[in-house]
Amino acid sequence: MLLQENIPLAPLTTFQIGGPARFFVEAKSRAEAEEAVAFARQRDLPLLVLGGGSNLVVSDSGWSGLVLKIAIAGIEQQSESDGKILFDVGAGEPWDRFVSRAVAAQCAGVECLSGIPGSVGGTPVQNVGAYGQDVAETIESVEVFDRKDGQVRELCREACGFAYRSSIFNTSERDRFIILRVRYVLTLGGEPQLEYADLTRHFAGRETRPNLAETREAVRHIRALKGMLIVPGDPDCRSAGSFFKNPVLTELQHEDLRQRARAKGFDVPSYPLLEKNKKVSAAWLVEKSGFSRGYGFGRVGISSKHALAIVNRGGATAAEVIALRDQIQHRVEDIWRVRLDPEPVFVGS
Repeated sequence: MLLQENIPLAPLTTFQIGGPARFFVEAKSRAEAEEAVAFARQRDLPLLVLGGGSNLVVSDSGWSGLVLKIAIAGIEQQSESDGKILFDVGAGEPWDRFVSRAVAAQCAGVECLSGIPGSVGGTPVQNVGAYGQDVAETIESVEVFDRKDGQVRELCREACGFAYRSSIFNTSERDRFIILRVRYVLTLGGEPQLEYADLTRHFAGRETRPNLAETREAVRHIRALKGMLIVPGDPDCRSAGSFFKNPVLTELQHEDLRQRARAKGFDVPSYPLLEKNKKVSAAWLVEKSGFSRGYGFGRVGISSKHALAIVNRGGATAAEVIALRDQIQHRVEDIWRVRLDPEPVFVGS
């Protein structure tokens, strides 16, 4: 285990914001991860587990304890019955590299999740999803280090408690488990999922059904147009991606929202995949509350490509991000009586 001190965290996040870590370890194996946990426990240090840094807002003061970056690599695949392929993937693998590998192997199930930044180990935490797919549909099990008893165990899909953008890893068992590997079961020769409106529009008028590779490229293209693909030099990419979750409303809340919208001359947009659970587009709520694309708030603002991304316009601080977050939340709640919950994890705030 290589122990480092006072390592800047901003360069390790897609937001490029945050102070230093007092201690820092990059663990490339299970043994190094266990050694780092033991080091933190012996010195009574707070422990922060870091993956790809794509879903974090790190405080300007940084982290006073140990930051453990999981860098366990490797993608192994083996055939199972009924045309299924098992992929056993290290938690430190870049997520999009795994998706590319799966698509090249003609395996369906994650093609619509192309272009999402971050590491494999982060995907079960939030049940990462986009364009009609989420990882809970394909995860078979998650190998974890249990900080409670120091044991390595394998949690099946059901034990992970997946729900919309959540799991036990960010709710009931937050900070208990360190994800080491994730196992996905994909369908060999399966068809791509094309239900989402953006994909339907992209392929409109096409006579033949797109294959997995074409679907992957379409998703990456759409994400790039929205500033949701990491492109070096693009200021709209200095963000944590979608900053707010699509709110899930009760029947009464949904009807109240529709009435408020009609009174202002708007129709609440209808998306079949969202409508099933009375989910509402957070981006629509943000825009209709006066936060248009390109909105500026000092050194932070709204992406010029997508209303759901708060961006670092250059030299921004975590405090400025939090101030804009609060401003958006308060105005949306005042106008629409809907509370927006952030997607990123706030570290050290």
